[in-house]
Amino acid sequence: MIKETVNLIIVGRTKRRRRYLFVTTLLAIIAVALCCAILMLGNTMYPVQDVIRVLLGEEVQGASFAVGTIRFPRMVAGVFAGFAFGVAGTVFQTMLRNPLANPNVIGITAGSSVAAVFCIIVLQASNTVVSIASVVGGLATVFIIFLLSKGHSFSIGRLILIGIGIQAMLNAVISYLLMIGQQHDIPTAMRWLSGSLNGAKMETLYPLIVIVLICTPIIILLGKRLDILELGEQAATSLGVDTNKTRLILIISSVLIIALATATTGPIAFVAFLSGPIAKRLVGVGFSTIIPAGLVGIILVLASDLIGQFAFVTRYPVGVITGILGAPYLIYLLIRMNRKGDL
Repeated sequence: MIKETVNLIIVGRTKRRRRYLFVTTLLAIIAVALCCAILMLGNTMYPVQDVIRVLLGEEVQGASFAVGTIRFPRMVAGVFAGFAFGVAGTVFQTMLRNPLANPNVIGITAGSSVAAVFCIIVLQASNTVVSIASVVGGLATVFIIFLLSKGHSFSIGRLILIGIGIQAMLNAVISYLLMIGQQHDIPTAMRWLSGSLNGAKMETLYPLIVIVLICTPIIILLGKRLDILELGEQAATSLGVDTNKTRLILIISSVLIIALATATTGPIAFVAFLSGPIAKRLVGVGFSTIIPAGLVGIILVLASDLIGQFAFVTRYPVGVITGILGAPYLIYLLIRMNRKGDL
């Protein structure tokens, strides 16, 4: 009897592992295909061989500028920003055990946005200063939200409600900054706030690339502890997890990557919100969704960018398309949670 039970467990885990590997591989293939589409498509469509030659450093008339200077940085920005939003979103949702507890909804992205818009409109600062201010703004917002939500004991519901309130207040600050800003600075700020890959340049992407490459392995190494945190504070503590230390490292790593992603592309709406639930639905239970969520984030950003560029007469920033996709899901989720009594 015991042997049969063990065999069933082994078979079940093998099936889940195969599903995880299949889904992750498929997501990676789709992400690569979208990267190729970004590089090939535009006002002029270039064949694969020309794109490869440009990427290898050869000079190809017309293609070198279009692919190397415009499309390649755009693609890199979409890949690393999408991955950052996806990973950070699923970390917060898993750690706080609530699909609403993502950086967009609880105000972390808004904190980064306020700092960045202030630098753009008031200080007229460089991209480097905007990136640093965005990170500081995100970390400060996290600290304030957790401080206000602590009370006598940590409460996830209280944290989400306070985060939503902080987000509303910060959005009001952004509106005020736009009202007092110089006329020539407002289009830049508005384009940034909508979430866009337009105008991406490689020299501005290096901080995001470095932070994602540093923080992602840290988050992956803490993946098992993150899954244990989902069981609750008492269960995690009884299983030997230092919840405060683990939560602190995860929060700092996640805020760093999402703040720099926000500083680079603007707050692309709902990518952090959608990536985790989609990845969890595709992968199933038993394995970490960190990498799949990052890949879903890449797919959402690149696919939305292609839709925004080519599906309509007018070209729309990527954040507009992701907002159209994410808003109905948010309404559905709120209705479902209300019926279950989770709100």
